[in-house]
Amino acid sequence: MKIIKKRARGSYIFLSLVFLVLGFILSFSYNLTNQQKISEPTSSLQFKEEDSLRNQINDQKESNLELQEKLYALQNELKDYETELSKKEDVYFNLVEDVNKYRMFLGEVDVKGPGVTVRLEDGAYDPKEDNVNNYLVHEHHVFKVINELYIAGATAISINGKRISADSYIVCNGPVITVDGEQFPAPFVISAIGDSEVLESAINITGGVKDQIVNDNIIFSIEKINQMVMESVINEI
Repeated sequence: MKIIKKRARGSYIFLSLVFLVLGFILSFSYNLTNQQKISEPTSSLQFKEEDSLRNQINDQKESNLELQEKLYALQNELKDYETELSKKEDVYFNLVEDVNKYRMFLGEVDVKGPGVTVRLEDGAYDPKEDNVNNYLVHEHHVFKVINELYIAGATAISINGKRISADSYIVCNGPVITVDGEQFPAPFVISAIGDSEVLESAINITGGVKDQIVNDNIIFSIEKINQMVMESVINEI
């Protein structure tokens, strides 16, 4: 009987251990299943959020590319506009420059700057010569000097302080010269504003104006001036 009781008791203990282990396994399995159920929705939600962020990034990249293309197009348009504008500016600048030159040539504006003065005097009279006019300064002498100065780049010219304009006229009346109705006796001082070196070189060129006038027995001299001012014809009136 004792042996049977011991065996029964051992069976109970064994069964208890089996049920305990089985309960532990069932409990662990239940907890693991619940954790998977909880973690699965969390992982799915995180994936959706990441996928949404990736889509947003891709959309932003596409938007940036479109904006870049628009920027390049606008930059090209701006370059074309600047090129066209620079061409127009050159044209306008040249027009303004031409207008200023014409206004100076017409005597409508005051002009100041360096230049030269050319002095023409009647030659010494020789009693052996029958014609005294061969020693006098005439309008064609003055015209030669004026034309050469304009060709050399003079921007303004005056005779004995009288500003020359596009409408000016010069007439020789014996020993005097009339400029725009005003008479001037010799010597005649022709002043010109411009590059003094260029003007002087143009007048003194061999076989040029100076040699031609000196050959006509006229006393000729030229001087460079650092600064001179010529008032407009309007101010002189």
